[in-house]
Amino acid sequence: MTISNAGRVFSGRTLLLGWLMAGFGTVGLCGAEARATAPDFAAQSPYQWHQWRGPLANGTAPHGNPPIRWSEDQHIRWKVRIPGEGSGTPIIWEDLVFVATAIETDQTVDRLPEIGQEPPGGYRTQRPRNRYRFEVRALDRQTGELRWRTTAIEALPHEGRHSTNTYASASPITDGRRLFVSFGSQGIFAFDLEGNPLWSRQLGRMITRSGWGEGASPALYGDALIVNWDHEGESFLVVLDAQTGETRWRVERDEVSNWSTPLVVPRAEGTQIVVNATRRTTSYDLASGEILWECGGQTTNVIPSPVLLDDKVIVMSGFQGTVACAIRLSATGDVSDSEDIVWRHAGQTPYVPSPLLVGERLYFTGVNSAILTCLDARTGRIVTQPQRLPGLRTLYASPVAAQDRIYLVSREGVALVIADRPNWEVLATNRLDDGFDASPAIVGDQLFLRGHEYLYCIGAEE
Repeated sequence: MTISNAGRVFSGRTLLLGWLMAGFGTVGLCGAEARATAPDFAAQSPYQWHQWRGPLANGTAPHGNPPIRWSEDQHIRWKVRIPGEGSGTPIIWEDLVFVATAIETDQTVDRLPEIGQEPPGGYRTQRPRNRYRFEVRALDRQTGELRWRTTAIEALPHEGRHSTNTYASASPITDGRRLFVSFGSQGIFAFDLEGNPLWSRQLGRMITRSGWGEGASPALYGDALIVNWDHEGESFLVVLDAQTGETRWRVERDEVSNWSTPLVVPRAEGTQIVVNATRRTTSYDLASGEILWECGGQTTNVIPSPVLLDDKVIVMSGFQGTVACAIRLSATGDVSDSEDIVWRHAGQTPYVPSPLLVGERLYFTGVNSAILTCLDARTGRIVTQPQRLPGLRTLYASPVAAQDRIYLVSREGVALVIADRPNWEVLATNRLDDGFDASPAIVGDQLFLRGHEYLYCIGAEE
């Protein structure tokens, strides 16, 4: 039985482990009747995939153990068509899988509204004439059944987007009680885990380079929701109150279009927000928005998210240049040419995918190609020279890891599973009837793949 109400459909019922406890106050679990304390969230979140890049924000599922082999006829728990478009990673909390999608409607406009500012060099994409329905869906983790769906907003996007981008490229994030979804220029939206709207905020219109579109996901720490707004207009970083959506602070940024999700780094001396970007990688104090340190030297169109290893953060980019570096979190001021840069690496760094950190091994792909490099994350020393991944061609999805295995999924629908060791070996090559831009998510013995058309749940036979 399905009940529809005000654009919502109900079906069925209506990073590191130590700092999770410090970062979240009293939160609730799935369902209005359940309440959890901060220790409960800290204990449960390593078993979930509650945000972009997983529980540790580095692509690793510490308690995951999904299958090594699958096909359309093997180890598919369920497969559900998701209408519309979206390349944001699905997130999972307990028994629910959340996805965001943008669905083109048949409502058209005869005349496009004035847009005002355009990016330098103008647009290289075509503006749409159809309105879109920006929708959030919750699916049952075990069956794929639609539990609810809700429309955040219906709107006409003011820009086009790159042919490989979508209007729903940001990943949702949850604190176990609330769900936060960014549709960028269409708004930031908060829901409870039953799909009821809590608040929404409009932050303005992004003017992206060449009209390539938007994609940075929000970050969350306690009741602070962090949104990076780098574009060709007035760039800024804003921290919203997760309970109300009100602005806690906002700082202007001298930046151009970037698509990197901020990394929150709790420290005894104060929590930092690290934002990877073209002109400067910058660390801000979470409490005040004060700049703690900054480092130049990235490339154009920065997309990869930072990763944390002990007392240093690792940033990289790979469009029109290659650069990776590790920066001490204790740094202050401009550290571009200082000893606070622990190591630097040039060559075969990623454009779209983010790096993967497994223990002290740092894996990343070259630009968007199927070339894999492994570094010692502490020293920057090359552990495995760049090697071509057999059977893969184009990679937008970021690699993920579980149980000493690395999972890489291509735009052409081929997935490679390799052993996490210095001289890695291919364990399996798998193919599905869909292509993948969204990064995988791993929870328990399940692997979730959001394709161009379908959402797959891959798991061992029951």
